[in-house]
Amino acid sequence: MPAGHVNKGKTALREIKEFLRELLDIHDDTDRETTLETVKRDISFKGHNAWILIFSIFVASIGLNVSSTAVVIGAMLISPLMGPIVGIGFSVAINDIDTLKRSLVNLGVMVFLSVLTAYLYFLISPIKEETPELVARTYPTILDVLIAIFGGSALIIAKTKKGAIASVIMGVAIATALMPPLCTVGYGLAIANWEYAGGALYLFTINSIFIALSTFLMAKLLRFPLVKYVNSKRRRNTARLASLVAILVMIPSIILFVNLLREQVFVSKTKEFVHEVVNYPGAEVVKFEQDYKTKIIEIYLIGRPVPQEQIEQWVQAITQVPNLEDVVLEIHQGSDQSSELASRLSTEVRAGILEDLYVKNQQLVENKDARIQLLEQELVKYRSTGIPFESVSREAKINYSEIQEMSYANSLVTNFSKIDTIPTFNVKWSSKLNAAARRSQMNKLEKWLQVRLSLDTLVVRTVN
Repeated sequence: MPAGHVNKGKTALREIKEFLRELLDIHDDTDRETTLETVKRDISFKGHNAWILIFSIFVASIGLNVSSTAVVIGAMLISPLMGPIVGIGFSVAINDIDTLKRSLVNLGVMVFLSVLTAYLYFLISPIKEETPELVARTYPTILDVLIAIFGGSALIIAKTKKGAIASVIMGVAIATALMPPLCTVGYGLAIANWEYAGGALYLFTINSIFIALSTFLMAKLLRFPLVKYVNSKRRRNTARLASLVAILVMIPSIILFVNLLREQVFVSKTKEFVHEVVNYPGAEVVKFEQDYKTKIIEIYLIGRPVPQEQIEQWVQAITQVPNLEDVVLEIHQGSDQSSELASRLSTEVRAGILEDLYVKNQQLVENKDARIQLLEQELVKYRSTGIPFESVSREAKINYSEIQEMSYANSLVTNFSKIDTIPTFNVKWSSKLNAAARRSQMNKLEKWLQVRLSLDTLVVRTVN
């Protein structure tokens, strides 16, 4: 290969490396002194920050209480929850033991005040029913962990940039959703549901740990200078303590991340298996439950009984699915009395079945009502077109001798939303009748025709 081509290739490679360095490098634009001051200032939790937190907790609790996502997002925008959590990760990264103590104390006060405020609100609130917004904050998933990791990283990068990016900081406050779990803890305590309270506190703890961990890693990556101590022995002890805290946080966090990932994969694979594999003509899955700890998957079927051979095929098939090899598949059928399905189906399943049946029946009734109404309209039209005019006119002449002439036709009338066919009778009266007598005879004739023809709607007109 000619030397010129080699040089051009090396030059292009250097240009690409330089472009990527300028694109992704964040060291040059990092304001370390201002960042350190900002982080320490945001840790403080008293005075204005305390009152802002209390009111934002009230707003978030109301939003969760009425299941209003917009209200919850608004509360997260005004809440000062991030400061102590970022302070913990940052102080561990720079070996600042005093800042770490302040951060932990303020975080504890913040959590206590938040839970107490939410508890008092839900204790006096007349609305205590579960809402989707509340239930969604009762247990962490792998997505919550990932959001906390990437959100925490975005937060510390936004804080370290010269001229902090406020929109990123507010966006992270919304995405990581630290406030709703604390409100849910207060809700769980107010209704004495310890499972809700514990799960929500667990979710908040997970989010806080991974935000602090992301802050720690980014501060190390950006090479923030370590705090210097005059006493060299204290410096060494502080460094060891900070390293120990980082290890104690990182190891359980990694284990927790892996466990949540496995559980999420288990749930996802179970749903996929039930929807794609558990199918049989005439049978329908009304509910399925999976338990990651016991590895038991229970599927409830109604409709046509599924043969045992088919069930055995499903049991064999699930052992071939990655991450579901060791699960126990249990099938419960409505027609299998030995399985005691009636006792196994939970109240929720029964209620769900009844609700589905009610909705379907209601739709059928509404459709039938619409068809009946249409048929009645058609019947009226048919009756109106099949009037025995000859016999009716003779009877009318006998009953009302002053009639000189009578004609009949159907009139098409519309109000621009529908068209009706109205039977119309035109009557010519004797000139001997005065106006009052004519009106009286017209009213009687109209009533007689309605009874005679069994029509609710018709028109009788006088013609000259």
